[in-house]
Amino acid sequence: MTRHIVTVPGDGIGPDVTREAIATLRKAAMAFGVEITTEEHLIGGASLDTFGVPIREDVLQAAAKADAVFLGAVGGPAWDAQPAALRPEMGLLALRKALGLYINLRPVAVIDELADASTLKREVIAGTDMLVVRELTGGLYFGEPKRIDAIEGGGERAIDTMVYTTAEIRRIAHAAFKAARLRRKRVTSVDKANILATSQLWRRVATDVAVDYPDVALDHMLVDNCAMQLVRQPTSFDVILTENMFGDILSDEAAMLTGSIGMLPSASLGDGPGLYEPVHGSAPDIAGRDIANPIAAIASAALLLRYSFGMEDAAAAVESAIRTVLSQGYRCADVRLGATSVIGTAEMGQRIRAAL
Repeated sequence: MTRHIVTVPGDGIGPDVTREAIATLRKAAMAFGVEITTEEHLIGGASLDTFGVPIREDVLQAAAKADAVFLGAVGGPAWDAQPAALRPEMGLLALRKALGLYINLRPVAVIDELADASTLKREVIAGTDMLVVRELTGGLYFGEPKRIDAIEGGGERAIDTMVYTTAEIRRIAHAAFKAARLRRKRVTSVDKANILATSQLWRRVATDVAVDYPDVALDHMLVDNCAMQLVRQPTSFDVILTENMFGDILSDEAAMLTGSIGMLPSASLGDGPGLYEPVHGSAPDIAGRDIANPIAAIASAALLLRYSFGMEDAAAAVESAIRTVLSQGYRCADVRLGATSVIGTAEMGQRIRAAL
């Protein structure tokens, strides 16, 4: 069997970590009788520099025809002066929209060997195992109008619009409850219902959807309280369900429970091929220096095997290999605590593949 993946390594360390993720993906898939073919395209700043746009239409078309899409990272200071419509991140938003990716899954689990690498105490984070289910195509990031207007007499006025419909909330809520059924059967829906109309609708719809899942417990939490509880009692969470911007912020906060944002994978799912990417940014200051941590990207490859290819055994093998290498004391520069040997991007990838 052959499966085809479109890769968009992007900017900064994106190409560095994508290289290791795809090599690991190939080896794991081949062990279970699946051959991987890849097709590489530009996105973000790399596409801007070459073509003048953050993503081209032919890339969107290629992605739509693939079995899955793997992304490295986009953006960086080199493109900060670009107008809003031409920022590198617009390429990622366009890709999400084109593929109908409305579900973002970010698993956050503290590995015992890395518990001391977190800025929080071991006794607070030990045993943390949560899944952030973030709505990905609505809210402030996509709402219209979105503009900056000049004000008569001087100055400017900026407008962003947060919009959610019942249908958008219902479909992401179903995704969260289905995920919870495979875990510890608890959903925490995060909103700002004491202030925002969109959150009031969100809370009503989430409550309605919960009726279809009598075996899953639902509780509601305001986003500010959730941010506090993530660092106070992270083990209390199972599945966190939330809208686009809240999920973006909270999942990055949760990433630090693991010791480094370089450890956190993600999967974006919806109507078409899934998109897989590490949560971390492009880190252009360390690009090409063989020091970026590829574990988040390799773990994202494991999610690709699980969700797009249905290869649970192969996904579990990759995740087990990551834990094996960490248990042997190997670390990248971002998580030095507990290390017996600090190694580079390529060697970490090689050791994980050797442990498969």
